[in-house]
Amino acid sequence: MTALSSNHAQLMLAMQSQMNSKICTDWVKEDFPYLRAVIIEGAEAIEHHGWKWWKRQQCDIAQLQMEIVDIWHFILSAILIKTKNDQNVAMQLLLSVNDKQLGSNQIEFDGNVYQLSSLNLLAKLELLIGVSVSRRIELDLFSALLKDCQMDWGILFRQYVGKNVLNFFRQDHGYKDGSYHKEWQGKEDNEHLVEVMNHLDSRDPSYPEILYQQLEARYPG
Repeated sequence: MTALSSNHAQLMLAMQSQMNSKICTDWVKEDFPYLRAVIIEGAEAIEHHGWKWWKRQQCDIAQLQMEIVDIWHFILSAILIKTKNDQNVAMQLLLSVNDKQLGSNQIEFDGNVYQLSSLNLLAKLELLIGVSVSRRIELDLFSALLKDCQMDWGILFRQYVGKNVLNFFRQDHGYKDGSYHKEWQGKEDNEHLVEVMNHLDSRDPSYPEILYQQLEARYPG
């Protein structure tokens, strides 16, 4: 699995801090319960995977991946709260996930020891919800979830930046006061985002700025 690069970690932390500040300037002092949001997003991910044994269900991998990206927004926020928005300290915490071999990790929770390599995707999502209820951040567990969702850190970075830029775009165009139009030219903004992302190189240092500009060029408002 591709390792999390320091450049990607630094950029994602900076973007998340900026997004949180846009929503609330005193977000660190407010100490919002970001891990509560992980609980809710984790449950939504379970729904997209399908869990009902009494009926036929099909895993929607695209929607499941989107939930994982949303979960990552809130995990980053929780880490930044924990480090009082010291992004250098937060980055070192993030990069610690590269120090362990994926699948060889175990997590102790609620008096039990869970070997990540023996858990399926649904069990990992349940464990993520459990540790989040306990206000714990388990990056090894999230890394294992990425692999199960057919993602790696490079794919997560690309999708995270895209969703973060879209969130900024929404806020800048009236999302909070209700004047933003989520559908343009017969497509939802998420669809426009994917189309733009497919034509850009996420390795470009100006990737977030170019992505925003491309959305701006398409938006009719």
